[in-house]
Amino acid sequence: MNRFRSLTAGVLVAGLFAGGVAFAQGPAASGRPAGAPAFGRGGRPGGPGGRGDVGLPLPQLNLSDTQRQQIRDLVQLRLQDGKDVQDRLHAAQDAMRKATEALPINEGAIRAAAQTLSLAEADAAVQQARVRGEVFALLTPDQQAQAQKLQQDRDARVSARENRQEQRRDRFAQRQPRQQ
Repeated sequence: MNRFRSLTAGVLVAGLFAGGVAFAQGPAASGRPAGAPAFGRGGRPGGPGGRGDVGLPLPQLNLSDTQRQQIRDLVQLRLQDGKDVQDRLHAAQDAMRKATEALPINEGAIRAAAQTLSLAEADAAVQQARVRGEVFALLTPDQQAQAQKLQQDRDARVSARENRQEQRRDRFAQRQPRQQ
């Protein structure tokens, strides 16, 4: 569980920075027309992360050239700032992996590595939230409202999908013969 969580956090931080750079290059660099959404794996908007570089639906907000440049500059600056956090996260993930794979089992070392990893993940999450907040502040009030509405719509879709999955699990469990 911790390994999955640390891997997820690492991928999230890497996706944040990589997606930010890709978005900041603008439509001309990507070969897309202005306003066209970027599609990543599986046809999802925003590239590998799914929703975009900072968790905001930037391609759908009709950004001005000035806003694009401001976001590009901000992301470049945060990429440099985030190098330390990223390095600490990778080191903590490696330490956790080594602690859990070590024989004989050393519970104290595992707990210490897990604590260090949790702190590194928290730092990465805080950094991601700061970047998102700084980018959000660059948007006009109309764009901010649109971004919030798109986020609410996305949350509703995710919630509905999770409810459907739970209903399927319940139906499947009811069909299974009970073991005695």
